[in-house]
Amino acid sequence: MILATNPGLALTLLGQMALRHDSKEVVLPPSRKTRALLAYLVTCDRPVRRERLCEMFWDVPDDPRGSLRWSLSKLRGLIDDGERCRVVADRETVGIDCDLLVVDWRAFRQAALRGFANGETSDLILFAEAAAPFLEGLDLPRCDIFQAWLVAMRGEVRKWRIDLLGELSRRVLDSEAALAVVRQWVSLDPYDTAAQLLFVERLHQAGRHEEAAWQRDIAIQILEGDGVSIPTSLRSARPEESSSQPDLPHQQVRFCTASDGTALAYSATGSGIPLVKAANWLNHLEHDWNSPVWRHWLRAITDVRQLVRYDGRGNGLSDWQVADISFDAMVDDLSSVVDHANLEQFDLLGISQGCSVSIAYAVRHPARVRRLILYGGYAAGWKLRELPGEKERREAMLTLTREGWGQNNPAFRQIFTTLFFPEASSGTVDWFNELQRVSTSPANAERLQRAFADIDVRPILRDVRVPTLVLHASDDAVIPYVAGRALAMEIPGAELVTLDSRNHLVLEEEAAWPIAIERIAAFLA
Repeated sequence: MILATNPGLALTLLGQMALRHDSKEVVLPPSRKTRALLAYLVTCDRPVRRERLCEMFWDVPDDPRGSLRWSLSKLRGLIDDGERCRVVADRETVGIDCDLLVVDWRAFRQAALRGFANGETSDLILFAEAAAPFLEGLDLPRCDIFQAWLVAMRGEVRKWRIDLLGELSRRVLDSEAALAVVRQWVSLDPYDTAAQLLFVERLHQAGRHEEAAWQRDIAIQILEGDGVSIPTSLRSARPEESSSQPDLPHQQVRFCTASDGTALAYSATGSGIPLVKAANWLNHLEHDWNSPVWRHWLRAITDVRQLVRYDGRGNGLSDWQVADISFDAMVDDLSSVVDHANLEQFDLLGISQGCSVSIAYAVRHPARVRRLILYGGYAAGWKLRELPGEKERREAMLTLTREGWGQNNPAFRQIFTTLFFPEASSGTVDWFNELQRVSTSPANAERLQRAFADIDVRPILRDVRVPTLVLHASDDAVIPYVAGRALAMEIPGAELVTLDSRNHLVLEEEAAWPIAIERIAAFLA
């Protein structure tokens, strides 16, 4: 319990109501109304009028004010200590001084308002272990006003618990702890497709394939019964390739801190000369690991190299609540990760806006970058490219981001998916729709798009002094091919490889995939 070791008086409202003094349990009054009165007063941020309390608890007796005075006398004997009066009352109002009383609900509320993404993982685990339904078992069926308040409070606490478990499920946990967290998440919010999908994935990762299949069937029944759209990846059996292809090596996620204090998640997998992949938009270290978009890339690289990748600020497992989402901050994130990983020299892979970040880093640190690979990238953001109609399309996408990014219905995100992967299978489409929702918040999605709009590394392209390979899909609808070609033309000695594809990132089933990976392997060799 979070408050169990706190000195002084500590009141538990999450779960069964309890009061402790210096960690020793104190017997509460037998009167349910007196206990309910205590709970109500400690959750109010200001004194409450006596008339309100009488109406809430004692509108039936002949002397409601007398009943209130009796209950207050019991509370004074319970929580006042002679020197300090925690029950503060006058002729008109009643309140409780919560500066002299530690309340678990208040601590939980403060963490929720601050944002669980800003909390330390150890603290989130403690909250998850202690969190429970608000005032469990303390119902007053004949007190309608109190009961309506109680239902609203329980709903608010339930939402906090769901947010907490959703955040904690993205953190680094061992397999059993991860299963426990996502199991709680599903039990609280069974209609959340992201929770159901993650639960099935965690069960497979733990080797519980039979249980995973059973849980998938249960999830489909629940979602169908409520009319929720069911992703194809949830309907389908476990992908065949997971058994026919070798598993990816074990991934260990670590954390470091950028110069402004932002927590960054990164992983190092495989062995050999390090290849660092700069963060691109829509990364999630764990969600990407066995995805249809990334797994063939990850497998091909980790077979021959040590792959270091990270989630940029506002994405994935890294901090979401950040003040600075700018290009300079993105370059600093890359620098912070490679410094924390103690990489003296490495090859650098940039994808999408990660190309511009990689270019800036390579110019600033030419001795540390052996070779530079730029895939699907650009030197100038969409506000600066001056392509017909692009600004208008991008502004429309910002509106769609604000309106529909975080919704369970993937209709808004489907537009992004169609642009990124117009030739993807239905399973890949479902996965990418879900990636958008779990990888960042609607606010961050909009902020990141605006930050990408102003990127401009054109003045330093001629200063790149490392061998460079540029790859770009010929019909990329996200980043125009001309943007990639401009990189190859301006960077001294750069080689351009044109890939016959309409997808922003070539998929494993495309004819362009073996060409891309062979050219990259030859370049790195």
